[in-house]
Amino acid sequence: MQELKLVKNLTFGEYARGQVLTGVEKLTNAVGSTLGASGKCVIMEDENGNPQITKDGVTVANSITLQDPLENIGATLIKQAAQRTVSDAGDGTTTATVLAKAILDQANEHSLLDDDRKMREGISKGVDNVVKYLDKISKKVRGKKIDQVATISANNDKEIGKIIGKAFKMVDETGIVMMEVNEQPETVVELIEGVQYDQPLKNNHFITNKEKGTAELDNPLVLIVESQIPNIRKIQSVLEYVIKNGKSLLIIADVDQQVVSALAMNKTKGNIKVNIIDAPTYGINKKDILSDLCAVTGATLVNEDLGDDMDLISVEHLGSCVKSVTNHEETILRVDLSDKPEVKETINLLEDQIKNTKNPNIIIRLEKRLAKLKAKVATVKVGANSEIELKEKKDRVEDAICATKAAIKEGIVPGGGIALLNAHMHLEPKSVGEEVLYQAIRKPYELILQNAGVKEYVDPKENGKGLDVVTGKTVDMVQAGIIDPLLVTKSALQNAASVATTILSTDCVINNVRV
Repeated sequence: MQELKLVKNLTFGEYARGQVLTGVEKLTNAVGSTLGASGKCVIMEDENGNPQITKDGVTVANSITLQDPLENIGATLIKQAAQRTVSDAGDGTTTATVLAKAILDQANEHSLLDDDRKMREGISKGVDNVVKYLDKISKKVRGKKIDQVATISANNDKEIGKIIGKAFKMVDETGIVMMEVNEQPETVVELIEGVQYDQPLKNNHFITNKEKGTAELDNPLVLIVESQIPNIRKIQSVLEYVIKNGKSLLIIADVDQQVVSALAMNKTKGNIKVNIIDAPTYGINKKDILSDLCAVTGATLVNEDLGDDMDLISVEHLGSCVKSVTNHEETILRVDLSDKPEVKETINLLEDQIKNTKNPNIIIRLEKRLAKLKAKVATVKVGANSEIELKEKKDRVEDAICATKAAIKEGIVPGGGIALLNAHMHLEPKSVGEEVLYQAIRKPYELILQNAGVKEYVDPKENGKGLDVVTGKTVDMVQAGIIDPLLVTKSALQNAASVATTILSTDCVINNVRV
């Protein structure tokens, strides 16, 4: 039997763009139906033919692969915008999808009035103006508002909103909120000590949880080295101990790429449970950060420059933690500080230094260290009565945690599409591209009303006022708890505009064909 050969099919001009736009439309229609408090659920079939029910936009988007290759390219481009929004802000996939389609629709209506380059420049300028407006109207999140943000991000599930709000209040603003599966059907919050470290995943082969894209180690031993680990011989005795005793190992160090590759391959083969994250590469904070990590894990810092013999790295240098979780942004170490008095000593020392220091830059640096050492980790343990319910619930909880974190970080704006509607009302277009953008940002508001079955409604003239689709009353959206994290709204807009302008500038689409 002759093997099929991969060749390229080229499609040009209006037809190519038209097929791509059809794919965009199909995906948006499916995802858009979930938008808002009255958004609908979507029933999907998994690879095994089992039904799955969700109201999570990114889950719907990721499930879609269209039969026509050009249409599928359009759908995939929109999915990428949605995924970038999730990566940036933790939520807003549906809004990003709807906005991208709206920008494309408006651009096509105005295409005869402007050339492509000027159109793209105008859209980009319009995005900048809307972002400035959103920054101006945003409000800080405190107290009850945290529960409200979490509730909305969890598709208006008040129970989940209350649980996530409780988790964030338990850890204050310096702490971390994570999600795990509970063996029991209840969803509960567990508070433990932990520390966040600003170093991401180094190699995708270390990933243990493919669904979340994280490298997770339970009860790992921790090796912290300030000098470079140039070859595997330097840590041979540690590796042998870990493998022999069935332990897992977290390495925090500057590790040679060949060593990383060798350990990644052995992890993939199941020979060792290991993860490597970089030490800080430079700066005055490097020593302090590593020393703090040693304090919380009980590890001994190894530094060749200070006279430590790298050939004598042994088990005695190792510390430990309860769990380590590394994603594409950071590493979180859950630790038990009950038997680590040196952490308390370090905290007291930092507090004294802050009191006695007048240099604002040094104070900020010391406060950051203090916040990390004092940090706690609240784990939301998600339970359910079935696998289908658990998966859907996990999606909502994860979105809500990320969105709430984004809201605490940058603030909130009126929800229900009202923030973007207000921007549309207040910003005057100075080009066709800006007009396109300002008209497009009405769409989330209009779709939310449509999904709620509202056929006739006059746009509110007062800033921040809008329709509560649950009660049918016009309310102050923020006061009523109908709010969106600022970061979510901004990220959705920026990513939507980015993918839309890319499609607008396309004149040729190349897809794979097997012959």
